[in-house]
Amino acid sequence: MIHTIKNYTSAFLPVLLLVALTACDSSPQLKPLTSDAVILAFGDSLTHGTGTDRPQAYPARLQEMLARTVINAGIPGEVSATGLARLGNLLKTHRPELLILCHGGNDILRHYNLKQTKENLQQMIDLAKASNTQVVLIGVPQFGIFLSSAPFYEELAHSNQLPLENNVLSDILGNNRLKSDQIHPNAEGYEIFAKSITALLQQSGAI
Repeated sequence: MIHTIKNYTSAFLPVLLLVALTACDSSPQLKPLTSDAVILAFGDSLTHGTGTDRPQAYPARLQEMLARTVINAGIPGEVSATGLARLGNLLKTHRPELLILCHGGNDILRHYNLKQTKENLQQMIDLAKASNTQVVLIGVPQFGIFLSSAPFYEELAHSNQLPLENNVLSDILGNNRLKSDQIHPNAEGYEIFAKSITALLQQSGAI
């Protein structure tokens, strides 16, 4: 019986590997970041690092992991319309190779029209592309019976062919050990957040 199982596994292992490789190949890919690349981490309190000290916020931890400059451009309480208004100047000033876009959470919490939130994020993506800046999108969860990212993040990632991290914030904020309050990670949570983004950048070919 054991011999039969081994034979079955051996026979289908190449098929499983082919499926895995095909899945990786079909995911959105990025151009490799240069060794002196500037990365702009853009968003609200989740980017700023509310719930811990700034050196423990995800941009600071990501900078250490990637050995590249990561600018923390997070403003607590900011809504997407305000973020859209300030992004252009940041892109011109810092000329980042990569934008990590984690925005819209305050729109969700304040029950704004999420069609407009989606449009604001689309305009942010358009601004980045016009500046020759690649984009990675982070899904922010909606709070309800199930903690999962708002659907428009996946829609934006699909329509713009962007790498998307759609689960890590839901996983972190669903675990009391990893958060400082109901909507912010603690230092350990931000560490996991940064590691997840690093893994996404590796998978997408950026590093």
